[in-house]
Amino acid sequence: MPIKTRIRTVPDYPKKGIMFRDITTLIKDPVGFRLVIDNLTQRYLSGEIQFDIIVGIEARGFIMGGALSYTLGKGFIPIRKSGKLPADVEKQEYALEYGTDTIEIHKDAFKKGAKVLVVDDLLATGGTALAAASLIEKIGGEVVEMAFIVNLPDVGGEKKLADKGYKIYSLTEFEGE
Repeated sequence: MPIKTRIRTVPDYPKKGIMFRDITTLIKDPVGFRLVIDNLTQRYLSGEIQFDIIVGIEARGFIMGGALSYTLGKGFIPIRKSGKLPADVEKQEYALEYGTDTIEIHKDAFKKGAKVLVVDDLLATGGTALAAASLIEKIGGEVVEMAFIVNLPDVGGEKKLADKGYKIYSLTEFEGE
């Protein structure tokens, strides 16, 4: 059974007209979770995409980022919501449908020039991913790729990221559904 069939769709969440793609049903399934991590591990073990460190975006990016860091033997850095990191941070505000939010990374998260793989569960509008990339670049890193479990190409995030020169990879898509 493929990854896509293990993802639950919740209609009208968080508001009417939204089809929420819930990966909790995928990752609670040990075979589903293994499929995610094994597929991503195989992609990055090839060595075609070179990177030094993995950055995961709060909160679901921590789940796959931590597991992937383990399988690839790479360090893991969290990008957190505002006020959660204890040392000096760099902040980035970004737009939401209903306002703004802020994410942060430690200023000393990695050495300048580090090549970074960004991971998160889902790419929709691209706002969070663009904010994460901006943070990484502010502290001297280079985003080599962004990896997602799910891409929602109709929402426009993939195009926004591509227009800014970012390379993305996703395990599955929900198009026009």
